[in-house]
Amino acid sequence: MSAPKEIVNRKAKFEYHFIQELEAGIMLTGTEVKSLRQGNANLSDAYCMFSDGELYVHSLFIAEYDHGNIYNHETRRTRKLLLKRSELKKLEKRVKEKGYTIVPYRIFFSDRGIVKLDIVLGQGKKSFDKRDSIKEKDLKRDMDRAMKG
Repeated sequence: MSAPKEIVNRKAKFEYHFIQELEAGIMLTGTEVKSLRQGNANLSDAYCMFSDGELYVHSLFIAEYDHGNIYNHETRRTRKLLLKRSELKKLEKRVKEKGYTIVPYRIFFSDRGIVKLDIVLGQGKKSFDKRDSIKEKDLKRDMDRAMKG
């Protein structure tokens, strides 16, 4: 059984300007890891919040494992993110001072088979920024079509 390459929150690039990207570990149960290996996760509603100096990801959907029993996990439980203390302090400081947001961007398996979560320090885009993103995407698509044909 091969693991999916990654699960990406594609809406995040449209909604936020990416300022800094970090790779964090995530505390999971066994059935959650098995479900992730099958690619059963969704990052679209997920967000990160600080609580008592620790960073948690909320509303991250990981589907129940098909072959799980009564010890199966809750699908949208709060999960702790594992970062170095210095990184946590820097992130918390920037979120409080400048009004940035921490967005879970992608879930992937490291070379050692460990589940990692890429989190992004982002700033929300205004509506005119979103129009620019759409315009750039359309231009790129038109260029690709012209090069192909």
